[in-house]
Amino acid sequence: MAADCFDLGTMDDPDRLFRAFPPRRTLTVKAKAYVSHGRKKKTGYPRGAWGDTLTPETKAIAVSPDLAAAGLGYKTRLTIEGLPGEYEVLDLMHGRWRKTIDVYFGDDRVAARHWGNRTITISWD
Repeated sequence: MAADCFDLGTMDDPDRLFRAFPPRRTLTVKAKAYVSHGRKKKTGYPRGAWGDTLTPETKAIAVSPDLAAAGLGYKTRLTIEGLPGEYEVLDLMHGRWRKTIDVYFGDDRVAARHWGNRTITISWD
């Protein structure tokens, strides 16, 4: 009786099943780390390019202008190779950078130094 509730014929057509979910886009970029540098005591937490407050718990990145123009705009959620969870684009880098992201590590200077500069793959919808 359950088979009468939906069309089993569509289960054999992968294009129909997965059409609503386009493939994730991936890109290899240079990734650097940045921290708050103790600004909290002087002027509060730093703010991203669009005015978002970057607290130590915020999973944020800054993108170079060319990446923003290529589809990694404000509030784009993405995954970063080597880091758990999803990050959001909340900041822009200076125009001199190309194909580069800055990963925000809050106040954790040790983790930021450990991350350093590396080439990684990011992916987003």
